[in-house]
Amino acid sequence: MLEIILIIPLLVGISVFLLPIKTGRYLVAATGVWNLGVAVFIWRVRPEAFLLQYFRLTAEGLLVLLVTSFLFCVVSFYCIGYLEKEKLPNERIFNGSMLFFLAAMSMATIADHVIMFWAAIETTTLASAPLILLKKTKGSLEATWKYILICSVGIALALLGTMLMTISMDAVDIESSLFFSAFSNVANQLDKTWLKAGFVFVLVGYGTKMGLAPMHTWLPDAHSEAASPASALLSGALLNCAYLGILKTTTVLESAQLGDFAGNVLIAFGLLSVIVSTTFILKQTDYKRLLAYSSIENMGIIAIGTGIGGFAAYGAMLHLIHHSLVKSSLFLSSGNILLAYGSKLIDKTGNMVGQLPKTFFCFISGFVGIVGFPPFGIFLSELIILFGAFQEGRYVVLGCLLFCLLFISAGLTKYVIRMSFSQTGNKARLKEDPLLFIPQLVLLLASVILCFWMPDSLHQVIIHSGIGIIGGLNG
Repeated sequence: MLEIILIIPLLVGISVFLLPIKTGRYLVAATGVWNLGVAVFIWRVRPEAFLLQYFRLTAEGLLVLLVTSFLFCVVSFYCIGYLEKEKLPNERIFNGSMLFFLAAMSMATIADHVIMFWAAIETTTLASAPLILLKKTKGSLEATWKYILICSVGIALALLGTMLMTISMDAVDIESSLFFSAFSNVANQLDKTWLKAGFVFVLVGYGTKMGLAPMHTWLPDAHSEAASPASALLSGALLNCAYLGILKTTTVLESAQLGDFAGNVLIAFGLLSVIVSTTFILKQTDYKRLLAYSSIENMGIIAIGTGIGGFAAYGAMLHLIHHSLVKSSLFLSSGNILLAYGSKLIDKTGNMVGQLPKTFFCFISGFVGIVGFPPFGIFLSELIILFGAFQEGRYVVLGCLLFCLLFISAGLTKYVIRMSFSQTGNKARLKEDPLLFIPQLVLLLASVILCFWMPDSLHQVIIHSGIGIIGGLNG
Protein backbone atom coordinates (compact mmCIF):
# COMPACT_ATOMS: atom_id res chain seq x y z
CA MET A 1 0.00 0.00 0.00
CA LEU A 2 1.64 3.19 -1.22
CA GLU A 3 0.05 5.40 1.47
CA ILE A 4 2.09 3.72 4.22
CA ILE A 5 4.93 6.15 3.37
CA LEU A 6 2.88 8.98 4.91
CA ILE A 7 0.77 7.13 7.50
CA ILE A 8 3.63 5.92 9.73
CA PRO A 9 5.37 9.34 10.11
CA LEU A 10 1.97 10.85 10.90
CA LEU A 11 1.23 8.29 13.64
CA VAL A 12 4.72 8.47 15.13
CA GLY A 13 4.50 12.28 15.03
CA ILE A 14 1.39 12.11 17.22
CA SER A 15 3.02 9.65 19.61
CA VAL A 16 6.11 11.81 20.34
CA PHE A 17 3.89 14.33 22.13
CA LEU A 18 3.08 11.62 24.69
CA LEU A 19 6.57 10.17 25.16
CA PRO A 20 9.71 11.41 26.98
CA ILE A 21 11.69 14.00 25.03
CA LYS A 22 14.80 11.86 24.49
CA THR A 23 12.66 8.98 23.28
CA GLY A 24 11.16 11.35 20.74
CA ARG A 25 14.61 12.20 19.37
CA TYR A 26 15.39 8.56 18.66
CA LEU A 27 11.91 7.94 17.24
CA VAL A 28 12.51 10.69 14.69
CA ALA A 29 15.74 8.97 13.61
CA ALA A 30 14.11 5.52 13.58
CA THR A 31 11.26 6.86 11.45
CA GLY A 32 13.82 8.41 9.10
CA VAL A 33 15.50 5.03 8.60
CA TRP A 34 12.14 3.30 8.17
CA ASN A 35 10.93 5.92 5.69
CA LEU A 36 14.08 5.58 3.58
CA GLY A 37 13.70 1.81 3.56
CA VAL A 38 10.09 2.07 2.39
CA ALA A 39 11.07 4.62 -0.28
CA VAL A 40 13.69 2.20 -1.64
CA PHE A 41 11.09 -0.61 -1.55
CA ILE A 42 8.67 1.59 -3.52
CA TRP A 43 11.46 2.37 -5.98
CA ARG A 44 12.14 -1.32 -6.57
CA VAL A 45 8.62 -2.80 -6.39
CA ARG A 46 6.35 0.10 -7.53
CA PRO A 47 3.27 -0.86 -5.46
CA GLU A 48 -0.16 0.56 -6.21
CA ALA A 49 -2.00 2.89 -3.88
CA PHE A 50 -5.06 1.81 -1.90
CA LEU A 51 -6.80 5.11 -2.70
CA LEU A 52 -6.28 5.02 -6.46
CA GLN A 53 -8.63 7.96 -6.93
CA TYR A 54 -6.07 10.22 -5.20
CA PHE A 55 -2.60 8.66 -5.25
CA ARG A 56 -0.48 7.30 -8.07
CA LEU A 57 3.26 6.74 -8.24
CA THR A 58 4.89 8.70 -11.04
CA ALA A 59 8.56 8.84 -12.01
CA GLU A 60 8.96 12.49 -10.99
CA GLY A 61 7.20 11.85 -7.68
CA LEU A 62 9.42 8.83 -7.04
CA LEU A 63 12.55 10.90 -7.68
CA VAL A 64 11.52 13.60 -5.19
CA LEU A 65 10.41 10.92 -2.69
CA LEU A 66 13.84 9.24 -2.81
CA VAL A 67 15.63 12.57 -2.31
CA THR A 68 13.29 13.63 0.51
CA SER A 69 13.54 10.30 2.35
CA PHE A 70 17.34 10.18 2.12
CA LEU A 71 17.67 13.77 3.34
CA PHE A 72 15.30 13.26 6.25
CA CYS A 73 17.10 10.08 7.32
CA VAL A 74 20.48 11.83 7.42
CA VAL A 75 19.11 15.01 9.03
CA SER A 76 17.30 13.00 11.71
CA PHE A 77 20.63 11.59 12.96
CA TYR A 78 22.11 15.09 13.03
CA CYS A 79 19.12 16.11 15.17
CA ILE A 80 20.21 13.75 17.94
CA GLY A 81 23.56 15.50 18.34
CA TYR A 82 22.09 18.94 17.66
CA LEU A 83 19.37 18.66 20.30
CA GLU A 84 21.92 17.58 22.92
CA LYS A 85 23.65 20.94 22.42
CA GLU A 86 20.71 23.21 21.55
CA LYS A 87 18.18 23.19 24.37
CA LEU A 88 15.02 24.02 22.46
CA PRO A 89 12.16 25.29 24.63
CA ASN A 90 9.59 23.12 22.80
CA GLU A 91 11.43 19.99 21.73
CA ARG A 92 8.29 17.84 21.57
CA ILE A 93 6.82 20.34 19.09
CA PHE A 94 10.05 20.19 17.09
CA ASN A 95 10.08 16.39 16.93
CA GLY A 96 6.38 16.12 16.14
CA SER A 97 6.48 18.85 13.51
CA MET A 98 9.49 17.25 11.81
CA LEU A 99 7.53 14.01 11.42
CA PHE A 100 4.35 15.79 10.28
CA PHE A 101 6.50 17.68 7.78
CA LEU A 102 7.90 14.39 6.47
CA ALA A 103 4.38 12.96 6.14
CA ALA A 104 3.16 16.03 4.23
CA MET A 105 6.11 16.01 1.82
CA SER A 106 5.71 12.26 1.25
CA MET A 107 2.04 12.87 0.51
CA ALA A 108 2.99 15.48 -2.11
CA THR A 109 5.31 13.04 -3.88
CA ILE A 110 2.67 10.33 -4.36
CA ALA A 111 -0.32 12.62 -5.06
CA ASP A 112 -0.95 12.77 -8.82
CA HIS A 113 -4.51 14.06 -8.39
CA VAL A 114 -4.36 17.83 -8.93
CA ILE A 115 -6.46 18.73 -5.87
CA MET A 116 -4.80 16.19 -3.59
CA PHE A 117 -1.39 17.51 -4.62
CA TRP A 118 -2.54 21.05 -3.85
CA ALA A 119 -3.78 19.90 -0.41
CA ALA A 120 -0.44 18.20 0.26
CA ILE A 121 1.56 21.35 -0.54
CA GLU A 122 -0.75 23.41 1.69
CA THR A 123 -0.24 20.84 4.46
CA THR A 124 3.54 21.22 4.24
CA THR A 125 3.08 24.90 5.16
CA LEU A 126 1.06 24.09 8.26
CA ALA A 127 3.38 21.25 9.31
CA SER A 128 6.60 23.24 8.96
CA ALA A 129 5.46 26.60 10.38
CA PRO A 130 6.11 25.54 14.03
CA LEU A 131 9.71 24.70 13.08
CA ILE A 132 10.26 28.38 12.25
CA LEU A 133 8.44 29.73 15.33
CA LEU A 134 10.17 27.44 17.88
CA LYS A 135 12.32 30.04 19.66
CA LYS A 136 9.45 32.56 19.82
CA THR A 137 11.64 35.59 19.18
CA LYS A 138 10.44 38.70 17.37
CA GLY A 139 12.33 37.63 14.26
CA SER A 140 10.94 34.08 14.28
CA LEU A 141 7.38 35.34 14.80
CA GLU A 142 7.70 37.72 11.85
CA ALA A 143 9.27 35.01 9.67
CA THR A 144 6.51 32.53 10.54
CA TRP A 145 3.71 34.94 9.66
CA LYS A 146 5.41 35.89 6.40
CA TYR A 147 5.83 32.21 5.58
CA ILE A 148 2.20 31.36 6.29
CA LEU A 149 0.64 34.41 4.65
CA ILE A 150 2.79 34.58 1.50
CA CYS A 151 2.77 30.84 0.87
CA SER A 152 -0.99 30.60 1.54
CA VAL A 153 -1.66 33.34 -1.01
CA GLY A 154 0.64 31.53 -3.44
CA ILE A 155 -1.10 28.20 -2.88
CA ALA A 156 -4.48 29.91 -3.39
CA LEU A 157 -3.24 31.15 -6.77
CA ALA A 158 -2.10 27.61 -7.58
CA LEU A 159 -5.62 26.39 -6.79
CA LEU A 160 -7.05 29.03 -9.13
CA GLY A 161 -4.62 27.86 -11.81
CA THR A 162 -5.78 24.28 -11.26
CA MET A 163 -9.40 25.37 -11.66
CA LEU A 164 -8.54 27.14 -14.92
CA MET A 165 -6.89 23.96 -16.17
CA THR A 166 -10.07 22.01 -15.46
CA ILE A 167 -12.06 24.65 -17.39
CA SER A 168 -9.82 23.90 -20.37
CA MET A 169 -11.23 20.35 -20.29
CA ASP A 170 -14.71 21.43 -21.37
CA ALA A 171 -14.88 18.77 -24.07
CA VAL A 172 -13.28 16.03 -21.99
CA ASP A 173 -14.61 13.70 -19.29
CA ILE A 174 -13.48 15.63 -16.19
CA GLU A 175 -14.02 12.78 -13.73
CA SER A 176 -11.37 10.63 -15.39
CA SER A 177 -8.93 13.47 -15.98
CA LEU A 178 -8.17 15.10 -12.64
CA PHE A 179 -4.74 13.48 -12.58
CA PHE A 180 -1.72 15.29 -13.98
CA SER A 181 -0.93 12.20 -16.07
CA ALA A 182 -4.51 12.10 -17.42
CA PHE A 183 -4.28 15.79 -18.35
CA SER A 184 -1.26 14.92 -20.51
CA ASN A 185 -3.14 12.07 -22.19
CA VAL A 186 -5.94 14.39 -23.39
CA ALA A 187 -3.77 17.52 -23.78
CA ASN A 188 -4.52 17.96 -27.49
CA GLN A 189 -8.24 18.27 -26.70
CA LEU A 190 -7.81 21.03 -24.11
CA ASP A 191 -8.64 24.70 -24.68
CA LYS A 192 -5.22 26.28 -25.10
CA THR A 193 -6.21 29.76 -23.86
CA TRP A 194 -7.48 28.45 -20.53
CA LEU A 195 -4.53 26.08 -20.31
CA LYS A 196 -2.05 28.95 -20.70
CA ALA A 197 -3.85 31.01 -18.06
CA GLY A 198 -3.90 28.03 -15.72
CA PHE A 199 -0.18 27.44 -16.18
CA VAL A 200 0.71 31.04 -15.30
CA PHE A 201 -1.28 30.88 -12.06
CA VAL A 202 0.11 27.45 -11.19
CA LEU A 203 3.65 28.68 -11.82
CA VAL A 204 3.16 31.78 -9.67
CA GLY A 205 1.41 29.75 -6.98
CA TYR A 206 3.79 26.82 -6.63
CA GLY A 207 6.67 29.11 -7.61
CA THR A 208 5.97 31.04 -4.40
CA LYS A 209 6.57 27.88 -2.37
CA MET A 210 9.53 26.95 -4.57
CA GLY A 211 11.17 30.31 -3.85
CA LEU A 212 11.17 31.82 -7.35
CA ALA A 213 11.52 35.61 -7.52
CA PRO A 214 9.65 37.88 -7.06
CA MET A 215 7.54 35.58 -4.83
CA HIS A 216 10.58 34.56 -2.79
CA THR A 217 10.36 37.10 0.05
CA TRP A 218 9.32 34.58 2.74
CA LEU A 219 12.28 32.28 2.11
CA PRO A 220 15.32 34.17 3.52
CA ASP A 221 13.51 34.98 6.77
CA ALA A 222 12.08 31.49 7.25
CA HIS A 223 15.33 29.65 6.53
CA SER A 224 17.27 32.06 8.72
CA GLU A 225 14.98 31.72 11.75
CA ALA A 226 14.20 27.99 11.59
CA ALA A 227 16.28 25.49 13.54
CA SER A 228 19.16 24.37 11.32
CA PRO A 229 17.87 20.79 10.72
CA ALA A 230 14.54 22.29 9.68
CA SER A 231 16.33 24.78 7.39
CA ALA A 232 18.07 21.83 5.72
CA LEU A 233 14.71 20.20 4.96
CA LEU A 234 13.03 23.46 3.93
CA SER A 235 15.75 24.10 1.37
CA GLY A 236 16.68 20.57 0.39
CA ALA A 237 13.26 18.89 0.28
CA LEU A 238 10.30 21.30 0.48
CA LEU A 239 11.33 23.41 -2.52
CA ASN A 240 11.54 20.23 -4.61
CA CYS A 241 7.98 19.27 -3.66
CA ALA A 242 6.69 22.64 -4.88
CA TYR A 243 8.72 22.27 -8.09
CA LEU A 244 7.00 18.94 -8.63
CA GLY A 245 3.69 20.74 -9.30
CA ILE A 246 5.37 23.05 -11.82
CA LEU A 247 7.11 20.13 -13.54
CA LYS A 248 3.87 18.12 -13.86
CA THR A 249 2.02 21.14 -15.28
CA THR A 250 4.85 21.92 -17.71
CA THR A 251 4.62 18.35 -19.00
CA VAL A 252 0.90 18.88 -19.66
CA LEU A 253 1.62 22.02 -21.72
CA GLU A 254 4.36 20.21 -23.61
CA SER A 255 1.84 17.50 -24.51
CA ALA A 256 -0.58 20.23 -25.66
CA GLN A 257 2.06 21.67 -28.04
CA LEU A 258 2.51 24.69 -25.77
CA GLY A 259 6.04 23.85 -24.71
CA ASP A 260 7.53 27.08 -26.10
CA PHE A 261 5.09 29.21 -24.10
CA ALA A 262 5.73 27.31 -20.87
CA GLY A 263 9.47 27.27 -21.46
CA ASN A 264 9.74 31.02 -22.01
CA VAL A 265 7.72 31.80 -18.88
CA LEU A 266 9.87 29.42 -16.82
CA ILE A 267 13.09 30.91 -18.18
CA ALA A 268 11.89 34.44 -17.36
CA PHE A 269 11.12 33.56 -13.73
CA GLY A 270 14.30 31.50 -13.45
CA LEU A 271 16.54 34.31 -14.73
CA LEU A 272 14.84 36.83 -12.44
CA SER A 273 15.45 34.51 -9.48
CA VAL A 274 19.15 34.15 -10.33
CA ILE A 275 19.58 37.91 -10.80
CA VAL A 276 17.77 38.77 -7.54
CA SER A 277 19.76 36.23 -5.54
CA THR A 278 23.01 37.53 -7.04
CA THR A 279 22.16 41.05 -5.90
CA PHE A 280 21.46 40.00 -2.31
CA ILE A 281 24.33 37.51 -2.02
CA LEU A 282 26.84 40.23 -2.82
CA LYS A 283 25.69 42.29 0.18
CA GLN A 284 24.88 39.94 3.04
CA THR A 285 25.67 39.89 6.77
CA ASP A 286 23.86 36.71 7.91
CA TYR A 287 25.30 33.36 6.77
CA LYS A 288 21.97 31.52 7.03
CA ARG A 289 20.28 34.15 4.87
CA LEU A 290 23.26 33.81 2.52
CA LEU A 291 22.47 30.12 2.11
CA ALA A 292 18.78 30.93 1.67
CA TYR A 293 19.51 33.30 -1.23
CA SER A 294 21.71 30.59 -2.71
CA SER A 295 18.65 28.32 -2.66
CA ILE A 296 16.67 30.93 -4.60
CA GLU A 297 19.50 31.02 -7.15
CA ASN A 298 19.52 27.26 -7.55
CA MET A 299 15.73 27.04 -7.88
CA GLY A 300 16.09 29.63 -10.63
CA ILE A 301 18.69 27.44 -12.36
CA ILE A 302 16.34 24.45 -12.18
CA ALA A 303 13.53 26.56 -13.67
CA ILE A 304 15.82 27.72 -16.49
CA GLY A 305 16.90 24.16 -17.29
CA THR A 306 13.28 22.99 -17.28
CA GLY A 307 12.24 25.88 -19.51
CA ILE A 308 14.98 25.24 -22.07
CA GLY A 309 14.04 21.57 -22.24
CA GLY A 310 15.93 18.77 -23.95
CA PHE A 311 19.43 18.19 -22.59
CA ALA A 312 19.11 21.16 -20.19
CA ALA A 313 15.99 19.63 -18.65
CA TYR A 314 17.98 16.49 -17.84
CA GLY A 315 20.53 18.77 -16.18
CA ALA A 316 17.70 20.36 -14.16
CA MET A 317 16.72 16.93 -12.80
CA LEU A 318 20.32 16.27 -11.79
CA HIS A 319 20.58 19.75 -10.28
CA LEU A 320 17.54 19.06 -8.11
CA ILE A 321 19.30 16.04 -6.59
CA HIS A 322 22.72 17.58 -6.05
CA HIS A 323 21.48 20.93 -4.78
CA SER A 324 19.42 19.10 -2.15
CA LEU A 325 22.43 17.10 -0.97
CA VAL A 326 24.95 19.95 -0.88
CA LYS A 327 22.64 22.69 0.45
CA SER A 328 21.31 20.47 3.24
CA SER A 329 24.89 19.74 4.25
CA LEU A 330 25.64 23.47 4.37
CA PHE A 331 22.62 24.21 6.54
CA LEU A 332 23.62 21.46 8.98
CA SER A 333 27.14 22.93 9.14
CA SER A 334 25.58 26.35 9.76
CA GLY A 335 23.86 24.79 12.76
CA ASN A 336 27.28 23.89 14.20
CA ILE A 337 28.54 27.40 13.52
CA LEU A 338 25.55 28.95 15.28
CA LEU A 339 25.98 26.62 18.26
CA ALA A 340 29.69 27.47 18.49
CA TYR A 341 29.65 31.23 17.94
CA GLY A 342 26.18 32.09 19.20
CA SER A 343 25.51 34.40 16.27
CA LYS A 344 24.28 34.23 12.67
CA LEU A 345 26.35 37.26 11.72
CA ILE A 346 29.31 36.69 9.42
CA ASP A 347 31.36 39.34 11.26
CA LYS A 348 30.96 37.42 14.53
CA THR A 349 32.31 34.22 12.95
CA GLY A 350 36.01 33.67 12.35
CA ASN A 351 38.94 31.25 12.41
CA MET A 352 36.79 28.17 11.83
CA VAL A 353 39.82 26.34 10.51
CA GLY A 354 41.50 26.61 13.92
CA GLN A 355 38.51 26.44 16.27
CA LEU A 356 36.12 24.09 14.44
CA PRO A 357 38.29 22.03 12.08
CA LYS A 358 35.71 19.30 11.34
CA THR A 359 32.91 21.78 10.74
CA PHE A 360 35.30 23.86 8.63
CA PHE A 361 36.04 20.86 6.41
CA CYS A 362 32.32 20.16 5.92
CA PHE A 363 31.50 23.83 5.33
CA ILE A 364 34.33 24.50 2.87
CA SER A 365 33.52 21.27 1.00
CA GLY A 366 29.88 22.29 0.79
CA PHE A 367 30.93 25.71 -0.49
CA VAL A 368 33.07 24.08 -3.20
CA GLY A 369 30.06 22.00 -4.17
CA ILE A 370 27.44 24.76 -4.19
CA VAL A 371 29.46 27.12 -6.41
CA GLY A 372 29.77 24.35 -8.98
CA PHE A 373 33.32 23.02 -8.67
CA PRO A 374 34.22 19.35 -9.18
CA PRO A 375 34.09 16.68 -7.88
CA PHE A 376 30.58 17.55 -6.70
CA GLY A 377 27.52 16.93 -8.86
CA ILE A 378 26.43 20.57 -9.23
CA PHE A 379 29.44 21.03 -11.51
CA LEU A 380 28.02 18.37 -13.83
CA SER A 381 24.38 19.55 -13.67
CA GLU A 382 25.25 23.21 -14.31
CA LEU A 383 27.55 22.21 -17.17
CA ILE A 384 24.72 20.21 -18.77
CA ILE A 385 22.26 23.11 -18.38
CA LEU A 386 24.75 25.56 -19.90
CA PHE A 387 25.52 23.18 -22.76
CA GLY A 388 21.78 22.64 -23.27
CA ALA A 389 21.24 26.41 -23.50
CA PHE A 390 24.00 26.63 -26.12
CA GLN A 391 22.58 23.67 -28.00
CA GLU A 392 19.11 25.29 -28.16
CA GLY A 393 20.51 28.65 -29.25
CA ARG A 394 19.61 30.41 -25.99
CA TYR A 395 22.71 32.60 -26.06
CA VAL A 396 21.26 35.51 -24.04
CA VAL A 397 20.15 33.11 -21.31
CA LEU A 398 23.56 31.44 -21.39
CA GLY A 399 25.39 34.76 -21.08
CA CYS A 400 23.20 36.07 -18.22
CA LEU A 401 23.50 32.81 -16.31
CA LEU A 402 27.29 32.67 -16.67
CA PHE A 403 27.60 36.32 -15.62
CA CYS A 404 25.50 35.78 -12.48
CA LEU A 405 27.25 32.52 -11.56
CA LEU A 406 30.60 34.30 -11.71
CA PHE A 407 29.47 37.04 -9.31
CA ILE A 408 27.77 34.57 -6.97
CA SER A 409 30.96 32.50 -6.77
CA ALA A 410 32.98 35.63 -5.97
CA GLY A 411 30.51 36.76 -3.31
CA LEU A 412 30.31 33.38 -1.60
CA THR A 413 34.10 33.02 -1.70
CA LYS A 414 34.55 36.35 0.08
CA TYR A 415 32.25 35.35 2.94
CA VAL A 416 33.58 31.80 3.32
CA ILE A 417 37.19 33.05 3.49
CA ARG A 418 36.12 35.62 6.10
CA MET A 419 34.38 33.01 8.25
CA SER A 420 37.11 30.40 7.88
CA PHE A 421 40.34 32.33 8.30
CA SER A 422 39.66 35.73 9.86
CA GLN A 423 41.10 36.12 13.35
CA THR A 424 38.27 38.40 14.49
CA GLY A 425 34.84 37.37 15.75
CA ASN A 426 33.54 35.45 18.74
CA LYS A 427 35.40 32.58 20.33
CA ALA A 428 33.94 29.23 19.27
CA ARG A 429 32.59 27.00 22.04
CA LEU A 430 31.55 23.61 20.73
CA LYS A 431 32.66 20.02 21.10
CA GLU A 432 32.39 18.55 17.61
CA ASP A 433 30.75 15.22 18.36
CA PRO A 434 30.52 12.72 15.46
CA LEU A 435 26.78 13.29 14.95
CA LEU A 436 27.50 16.97 14.35
CA PHE A 437 29.64 16.42 11.25
CA ILE A 438 29.23 12.85 9.93
CA PRO A 439 25.75 13.57 8.45
CA GLN A 440 27.21 16.44 6.40
CA LEU A 441 29.96 14.18 5.12
CA VAL A 442 27.41 11.53 4.13
CA LEU A 443 25.44 14.09 2.09
CA LEU A 444 28.55 15.45 0.38
CA LEU A 445 29.87 11.97 -0.34
CA ALA A 446 26.52 11.04 -1.90
CA SER A 447 26.83 14.00 -4.29
CA VAL A 448 30.37 12.97 -5.27
CA ILE A 449 29.40 9.32 -5.81
CA LEU A 450 26.36 10.20 -7.93
CA CYS A 451 28.55 12.48 -10.03
CA PHE A 452 30.77 9.55 -11.05
CA TRP A 453 28.42 6.58 -10.75
CA MET A 454 24.65 6.27 -10.77
CA PRO A 455 22.57 3.06 -10.69
CA ASP A 456 20.90 2.53 -14.05
CA SER A 457 17.49 2.20 -12.39
CA LEU A 458 17.91 5.63 -10.78
CA HIS A 459 19.07 7.06 -14.11
CA GLN A 460 15.89 5.74 -15.72
CA VAL A 461 13.78 7.39 -12.99
CA ILE A 462 15.47 10.71 -13.78
CA ILE A 463 14.87 10.29 -17.52
CA HIS A 464 11.20 9.37 -17.06
CA SER A 465 10.59 12.06 -14.43
CA GLY A 466 10.93 14.74 -17.09
CA ILE A 467 10.21 12.73 -20.20
CA GLY A 468 7.77 15.35 -21.52
CA ILE A 469 10.41 18.09 -21.41
CA ILE A 470 13.48 15.94 -22.03
CA GLY A 471 11.96 14.77 -25.30
CA GLY A 472 14.87 16.10 -27.34
CA LEU A 473 17.46 14.15 -25.36
CA ASN A 474 19.17 11.41 -27.34
CA GLY A 475 20.16 8.31 -25.46
